[in-house]
Amino acid sequence: MNIALIAHDNKKKLMENLCVAYRHILSRHRLFATGTTGKTIEDATGLPISKYLAGHLGGEHQLSAQAALNDLDLVIFLRDPLEPKVYEPDINSLLRLCDVHNIPLASNLATAEALLLALDRGDLDWRLNLR
Repeated sequence: MNIALIAHDNKKKLMENLCVAYRHILSRHRLFATGTTGKTIEDATGLPISKYLAGHLGGEHQLSAQAALNDLDLVIFLRDPLEPKVYEPDINSLLRLCDVHNIPLASNLATAEALLLALDRGDLDWRLNLR
């Protein structure tokens, strides 16, 4: 499965910890990330990650394009709801595309863990029939 990993600056350490904890699950899938988040995860876990531009430089657009093609199966986007972003419309585009294509989306740690465990159990295998 193709998994996108994105984290706002204040959530990068949390994303790193999540990926370390669930490395055994993530290692069986193709990972995509915005630039800085991808490097952070790669350094902490050793997992291979296809890295796009930093989110504010267009990385979220690149992931949105992948979502528009229904080429993502799961998105983990650890957002910082307390700090507004000037590029919020870019973020909303990705969220909208996840809804359009029924791509499971986690925007917080609790949902991310639930989706990773569901992925491990095979509960998201239905996504494989959409390609």
